[in-house]
Order: sequence, then C-alpha cells, then structure tokens
Amino acid sequence: MNVESQRREPFSPSRLITYVALIVLSLIFLIPFVWLVSTSLKPLDQTMKVPPVWIPNPIQFRNYPDAVHAIPFFAYALNTLLLCVVCISGAVVSNAFVAYAFARLKWPGRDALFWVTLATMMIPFPVLMVPMFALFRHLDWIGTYRPLWVPVWFGNAFNIFLLRQFFRTIPFELTEAATIDGASHWRIFWEIMMPLSKPALAIIALFTFMGTWNDFLAPLIYLVTQKTFTLSLGLQFYQSQHNGVLWNQLYAATTLMILPVIVLFFFTQKLFIQGIKLTGIK
Repeated sequence: MNVESQRREPFSPSRLITYVALIVLSLIFLIPFVWLVSTSLKPLDQTMKVPPVWIPNPIQFRNYPDAVHAIPFFAYALNTLLLCVVCISGAVVSNAFVAYAFARLKWPGRDALFWVTLATMMIPFPVLMVPMFALFRHLDWIGTYRPLWVPVWFGNAFNIFLLRQFFRTIPFELTEAATIDGASHWRIFWEIMMPLSKPALAIIALFTFMGTWNDFLAPLIYLVTQKTFTLSLGLQFYQSQHNGVLWNQLYAATTLMILPVIVLFFFTQKLFIQGIKLTGIK
C-alpha cells in the first residue's frame, strides 16, 4: 500500500453538510429525553408552565427518592427484570435452533417454510390479540407471566431471519470438517456455531431486553394484580389512580425506567454494530 492511499480523504463540503445534518438530527431526537430529565428535576409548579421551563430552578433531586417511594418501584423493576431474563433465554435458544435448521440442514420444504415464517412478520399484533387471549384464558394463564414469556420460546421471525443470515456467513467447510471428525449436529451447534455467533446473539438479546422492558400492551392485557405489574404498567397504574398526578415524580420514575436501556446500549454498542455489520456481509 503506497503512501498516497494511506492519506485521509480531503474534507469536502458534502462531508461537512453530512456531519451538520447528523448533528442537527441528533439534537432533535435528544429533545424529548432532555425534556424528560429536565421535568424530573423541577418543582411541581414548573412542570406545566407556559412557556416551558427548560432549566429547573431550583433543581429538586428529591423527586427521584420520592418517586421510588410513591410506588413499589423496586418490586415492579424486579418483576420486569425476571421477565427479561426468561424472555432473553428463550429468544436466544429457540431462535438459534430454528435458524440453524434453516441455514445448515437440508430437508424437504425448508425454503418454502422459511418464506412462510417470514410472512408472519406481516401480521400485526392487534390481529392476534383476541385469539391469543382466548387461548390463554382457556389454559387459565390470565393473571400469570406465562402469556408474556412462553410465546418467546417458540421463536420470532425477525430473529430467525437475522440468525439464519449470520449462520450462512460461517464457512460450510468448518462444519463439514467437524462432521468428518465425527461431530454430530448437536455438537456442531453448541461448540462451533453458537460461540462464533456471539455478535448476532447479542443483538437478539438486546432487542429482546428492550422489547420486554418497555412492553406495555401485553402486560396490560394479561396481568390483573398489582403485585405482578411490570414497570411500564405500574407507572401507568400510578398515573390513572391518582387525581392530580405529580408529574415531576412520574417523570423521575420514567427516567429511572429508561436508564438501564441507555446504559446497556452504550456498553454493548460495539458488539451491536459488529453484529449488524457481520450479518449483512452475506
């Protein structure tokens, strides 16, 4: 490689425009989050002022402990965290099994069934709500967590597609050599495919965590007792049960709720980007 090819490309006006546009869009997307954090630190009388008050005066950090004590915040958080763990385990294992069958095994009707699986992504959740509720009511699962985590253990079309594409980037010669050495499909799956697929599995785990942590509709449909509420449902219950909502405390609790998602993304963004990049190579 010569010296000229190692030099950086000149800073062109088009690149400057791109950077400026990205910065402006980033600031626009940050406005709701800034407003959320700002309101969580305000006295109550400043939360609904017109024009809006962006900088609290004075700053009230006690809104956070007050919000935690106003609702059983940690109980809701524990319920949500346990549900996330079960859902992540199911999403990683079940989708990996199905994706491996679609990517590495040859069997009649494989491609047709794969397209049918992808077609299920076109079905919106509201269409399935009534039949799923009737099924879970027949199984006497209403009021339990089973309707929230059992379906996750049966795979998801998007996750299956993502893992299938990643599995297909792994050289077939690697698994063929293992087969010649006497390795079974079970051993190939656990000792070769899964360790090499950590970036894609991390993406699925992250998406599943975010979806479960932020889910409001499914807990609203299936959970009936307050002690089983998740965080999103618990915050809505607090808002609906109190006349004259303390918006500063509600925003403080909401900030605490989304904080784990933000922290998790910042710690896993390198693995996340790597997984997306490698998945798209094929």
